[in-house]
Amino acid sequence: MRKMLLAAFSRVLQGPAAATAAAAGRTASRVMVASSRNYADFASEATFEVKKCDLHRLEEGPSTTAVMTRDEGLHYYKMMQTIRRMELKSDQLYKQKIIRGFCHLYDGQEACCVGIEAAIKPTDHLITAYRAHGFTYTRGVPVREILAELTGRKGGCAKGKGGSMHMYTKNFYGGNGIVGAQVPLGAGIALACKYFGRNEICLALYGDGAANQGQIFETYNMAALWKLPCIFICENNRYGMGTSVERAAASTDYYKRGDYIPGLRVDGMDILCVREAVKFAAEHCRSGKGPIVMELQTYRYHGHSMSDPGISYRTREEIQEVRSKSDPITMLKDRMVNNNLASVEELKEIDVAVRKEIEEAAQFATTDPEPPLEELGHHIYYNEPPFEVRGPNQWIRYKSVN
Repeated sequence: MRKMLLAAFSRVLQGPAAATAAAAGRTASRVMVASSRNYADFASEATFEVKKCDLHRLEEGPSTTAVMTRDEGLHYYKMMQTIRRMELKSDQLYKQKIIRGFCHLYDGQEACCVGIEAAIKPTDHLITAYRAHGFTYTRGVPVREILAELTGRKGGCAKGKGGSMHMYTKNFYGGNGIVGAQVPLGAGIALACKYFGRNEICLALYGDGAANQGQIFETYNMAALWKLPCIFICENNRYGMGTSVERAAASTDYYKRGDYIPGLRVDGMDILCVREAVKFAAEHCRSGKGPIVMELQTYRYHGHSMSDPGISYRTREEIQEVRSKSDPITMLKDRMVNNNLASVEELKEIDVAVRKEIEEAAQFATTDPEPPLEELGHHIYYNEPPFEVRGPNQWIRYKSVN
């Protein structure tokens, strides 16, 4: 008793600062103990049920169970959160008139591009339409190069000359501005894969609006005739430019559009469902069975482009309902937390790191210099000696240099 009284008397003499420090030390130690306990007790993997895919001309489809490891889950979460934040930053920069021209945002559809990349090889090929920022990132382009391309700077992935719709990197062929035109190009890439005998496939992506283009049906025909290793993927986000799919298409079963080509309809808001379906489709193509058509049912939160407010043909309540019930990032987060693959605190740390990365990338994208006018004619052709190119002024000639 005497020792306890002396200790209390000593704390009184030392004042409130010492008491506060002692309390902080106890709190820190409890946090350290809790953190070490939580991190040590995480499961290494978990098995999940995923929605069964609708099938066309297939006797069996992808697995309805998916195994996800803790490391995979953390990787998917960071990728999707990065794309989400990158698109929100792009929206902000556009409204500040730092990004100009066309700009089509991908937020809401993150499970599609991240799920696809998780199911294919880096040596496989991918070509998509103008809503390309997410695929540019999953194919390996850093955020700072994407944002710098959006702002037209030298440090952009296309030297600041392509902008939102024209981004490229190894085995990624854009970003194409003409509606549906990337699909026959994708079949051509698949033809090259087959011609050279490589164990590679090509994924050609397009939207529900482009699905009504005649060139897509011509491409289906040739791909089926030649058994090309091509996955045709329709990202059905339910709305084209200003109208719903029901008002634009007599049949909205896009996975059946190939007729004689097998098809899958997939929950595009579930990253694991997308991953398993693309694994199945990739194996189908690699085995020499020819092309396959996939429809990813997804949703875009923004309008079709920045000139489209996105609420003249749908309600704010509808968008909010999708966000609350089917958001791909929230769905993955809940799965990981509920199956002891991660803690809420750990995922919040990822969120903080992602926000920091995006802000640093935006700083680079707004301070990096623009390409000089004399480089206007550069990079038109690949692997060619320099030659003169006619510019916008007939009296001025530019050099085309790699």
